[in-house]
Amino acid sequence: MAYIRTYNSQVHVGNWIEDVSLQEDALKDFLDRRERGELTTQKIGLLRQNILKKMDLSVSTDGWLHFGDVIMLVNPGTERQNSSSSLEKIPREPSAISINANVSTTTASSIEAPCDVSGAMVLEPSTRTAFVVTSVDGSATGEVVRYNQSFALRTTEGFAGQLYLTSDHKTFQKCAKKSRLQEVNLTDEPSFLTWWQAVYFDPQERLEYEGLPVPVNTKVLVVHCKTNQCLAVLGKYILWTPYGKEYEVTAQTYLDSHKAERDLNHWVFVTANPEVEGQAIFNRPGPMAAMTPSEKPEMQKTQFTDDQLLEEKQDS
Repeated sequence: MAYIRTYNSQVHVGNWIEDVSLQEDALKDFLDRRERGELTTQKIGLLRQNILKKMDLSVSTDGWLHFGDVIMLVNPGTERQNSSSSLEKIPREPSAISINANVSTTTASSIEAPCDVSGAMVLEPSTRTAFVVTSVDGSATGEVVRYNQSFALRTTEGFAGQLYLTSDHKTFQKCAKKSRLQEVNLTDEPSFLTWWQAVYFDPQERLEYEGLPVPVNTKVLVVHCKTNQCLAVLGKYILWTPYGKEYEVTAQTYLDSHKAERDLNHWVFVTANPEVEGQAIFNRPGPMAAMTPSEKPEMQKTQFTDDQLLEEKQDS
């Protein structure tokens, strides 16, 4: 008798009028939020539409980095000689500093600060990966950026919100999520914490290059002015973001046995390829790709040395 249905399914029992009212209110609230674009699916779609929009990078005609240039900051990835490093068991792919925004840090018009950054393996110029080299010492737009000269990296106008790449000493409450190292994120207030410097990557020739122009599409170090820590991307620590699997970005200097910075601290200021519209120079095949082995400089140098040895033997 306990399993016999006493009432028909259309019979209202208990406080049925309140249940019907709650369902109608929930449906009305859902329709109102959909009209205003406040549903989570709508926010995610709007975010991806705006933040993945393609951007045009600057073209450097003289090969130097200038204030006001729109660039991508790319880590070339794990180098061959360091592929067996104990820090990273799996070789690290090339990655670019990217805005790691989610629906909680964005509005319908722009991204709000503070906002996280990450190392994206998709090297496409977009609102996520484009940064503007901004002067902090009064240098005019268009002037050449020099080694050991302070500058700021700012996101583009519009949806990116003109946020500045910043960092500070790590604390128990403020540090990187995975590695617990010095945190790097975006802020809307320019200060000394948003100052960076480009340093020549070879420590033996660093002093000679101080004050010289910074070349684009060439490996350099990006050092934080206050903490003197190099910008680093860590392939050992993976972040699962709304845009896929990406690397964690921190400010930490990694040295090898020769007291030189490792490839985790190497960065390239990538500009546009003037030959192909919308393509970054980092994605363009190198000029040596189409050369035959005999045409490469290394082979020519070896052949020249062998000819010299042969001539010396004949003279003797």
